[in-house]
Amino acid sequence: MRILVVGHGRMGRLIASLAPECGCDVTGIVDPSGGATFRRVEDVPAGVADVAIDFTVPDAVVSNVSTLAERGLSIVLGTTGWQGHERALRDVIAAANVGIVAAPNFSTGVLLFDAIVAEAARLLAPHGVFEAWMHEQHHAKKQDAPSGTALMLKRAMERGGYTRPLEITATRAGYIPGTHTVGFDGPAESITLTHTARDRSAFARGALQAATWLQGRRGWYTMHDVLGLS
Repeated sequence: MRILVVGHGRMGRLIASLAPECGCDVTGIVDPSGGATFRRVEDVPAGVADVAIDFTVPDAVVSNVSTLAERGLSIVLGTTGWQGHERALRDVIAAANVGIVAAPNFSTGVLLFDAIVAEAARLLAPHGVFEAWMHEQHHAKKQDAPSGTALMLKRAMERGGYTRPLEITATRAGYIPGTHTVGFDGPAESITLTHTARDRSAFARGALQAATWLQGRRGWYTMHDVLGLS
């Protein structure tokens, strides 16, 4: 599996370092800073890789996905904050006949946590005395708040039948990889569920797993598809 790493920040460097143990070969890196194979996505030729893994910034997603798809590359998209453009990007993927795995979080634990939260919402939704809340924490450089993972968990609660108002609060500080807590508070008791990422390796390995799974597939997928949780 030949991988093009788009963005050589903390996640990009981690993906590149873990690629060999996941059976992947990094054949190119896109980053405007020195030392990368390509400075821009537009410089990437067709055939350089099988799958591109993009962990860049929201403003670059539409251009990156469109250009990579035109080059015939399938894409693993880990950047968040672009969801307002999803319809247009789906059209791009369909027209190019490539595949994409787009997810706000690539951690296996987070995806299983999502299923747990949906089931908790299903059990607690009929009991109106319990009011739900959510708090998420990320590093100071994360741009979007609430995070894509928090919004994914909110959708999981809605799937479970919890449709009452839900307040999502966010903390941006230091180097926190990601912590998400969902709570249900009643008059005399409370229930809290928490997922804590200790480092970013779970996200990087999940992205590489998605890239391997995507080979030979066409269309729009999420990590729920990769893990068989759809």
